[in-house]
Amino acid sequence: MSKPSLDEMLGQLLVVGFPGKRVPEEMEAFMKEHKIGNIILFARNMGTPEEVQKLTSSLQRIAKKSGQELPLLISVDQENGVVRRLGQGTTLLPGAMALAATNDPENAYHMHQLSGRELVALGINWNLAPVLDVNNNPENPVIGVRSFGEDPHKVALYGKQAMAGLQKAGMVTTLKHFPGHGDTNVDSHLGLPRIDHSLERLKEVELYPFQACIDAGADTIMSAHIYFPALEEKEGVPATLSKKILTDLLRNDMGFEGVVTTDCMEMDAITKTIGTEKGCVEAIKAGVDLVMVSHSIVKQKGALEQLKRAVEDGEIPITRIEEAYRRVLAVKQKYLLNVKEYASVPASVGGQVHQDEAMAVYEKSVTIEQGANLIPLSAKGKRILVIEPPEAIMTRAEDKHYAHAALGLAVQSIVPHSDVKQMPLFTEQLSALSHQYDTIVIGLLSASQQKEQQELLHQLVRFNFDVHVVAMRSPYDYNILPDGVGIYINTYEFSYPALEVAAKALFGKHPLTGTSPVTLIKSERNIK
Repeated sequence: MSKPSLDEMLGQLLVVGFPGKRVPEEMEAFMKEHKIGNIILFARNMGTPEEVQKLTSSLQRIAKKSGQELPLLISVDQENGVVRRLGQGTTLLPGAMALAATNDPENAYHMHQLSGRELVALGINWNLAPVLDVNNNPENPVIGVRSFGEDPHKVALYGKQAMAGLQKAGMVTTLKHFPGHGDTNVDSHLGLPRIDHSLERLKEVELYPFQACIDAGADTIMSAHIYFPALEEKEGVPATLSKKILTDLLRNDMGFEGVVTTDCMEMDAITKTIGTEKGCVEAIKAGVDLVMVSHSIVKQKGALEQLKRAVEDGEIPITRIEEAYRRVLAVKQKYLLNVKEYASVPASVGGQVHQDEAMAVYEKSVTIEQGANLIPLSAKGKRILVIEPPEAIMTRAEDKHYAHAALGLAVQSIVPHSDVKQMPLFTEQLSALSHQYDTIVIGLLSASQQKEQQELLHQLVRFNFDVHVVAMRSPYDYNILPDGVGIYINTYEFSYPALEVAAKALFGKHPLTGTSPVTLIKSERNIK
């Protein structure tokens, strides 16, 4: 390869996103002028598999026309479960905590290999997964079921299997969110979290899965926008901007030689402190190789301009840029040189074989925590009502496109005469319903963090309904159950196959064998 210019190297250090299913003209011009080497896609970019494949092909053609000698890294957050980007025509696959609930690490390998195959077939070559955060804080608003659980050894085991499955399919993988986002009650999309643990504790818990996966051949690691005082004494400096964390700890102490990428530099933890553009400069100085600016082309252009100015002014040594550039090219050379180009979407994408394989794992993941002796519920001659939460995303990591939790539809597939109502329901409505229904199945969506859902659940018990719960996201909803609830089931996500398994279980059509990857203790019995 010819010796690159500064502009060409900087173009390879930026990851950009854009709206729509086609590349906007302004983005195409930006990519060509600066030889932008890396893309991130969201649900906003997804259509049918054919549309996704057409988009990724057009992106690669633009890169080739701009004179890039290697293909683009095209990334998505396809964690599966509650955080996914692919939609119609692809296979719904269980997320991390559902996989851990099967108590079989092979399921993590198999499901991630299947996920990788579908991504590769659509022209996506870089998955921003697996999540290695140890979710040991029930109040964590952004990780939760995206984690394999609360045990660092189990997270490491399942994380290694997930990483290996994706790599087997030909995917570049990403361990996130370093050095650990599990023990915080602040969402870094909305603010700057702080974790005060000592280095010794971090090594035993948060860092343990990362070290295990680094030793197993990690490709890229994503930094967290979180402040760790034990690792960085300068007040308020998140890991993304900390040389002590990304160079001294990750590179020198833990021996990571791959690519370091940031989480999105347009998250509030960055934009409301140092700012996106200046933050990109500080991230590169700290040891980052790829800065991710996912949304605004104005900020993407500004970041590139400030990076160039920082090099020309001597703030960033040219050797730091060359080092990052070499790492990005190395991962491209490892994964992208022999990628098969599909003339059309393979029938396996979203096909029956993949769906059956996924369902077999979903059937092993759903967990019953209470009321096993009450199964099966009787449907004959019973008036059954399903109450669902409104469609909603719980974090900015999720896409509103996939926010519908169809518990009612799942129950109706087993008991066609059941009715469905959506929250909110008020006291006077409940009074009327008490004369119409014998059995209530209520779907909760992170009720442990939603007072309205908690209050509704307590009201249903006070009205002496026969109440049974399907927790469709957070297993910690068990902690707020009032006395009087019968069956309690965790599905760990509101993917329809998981809800279908729960519905079958309630009415005795399928036995449940899942085991909770987190500790559940009822901590609150009554709301006054």
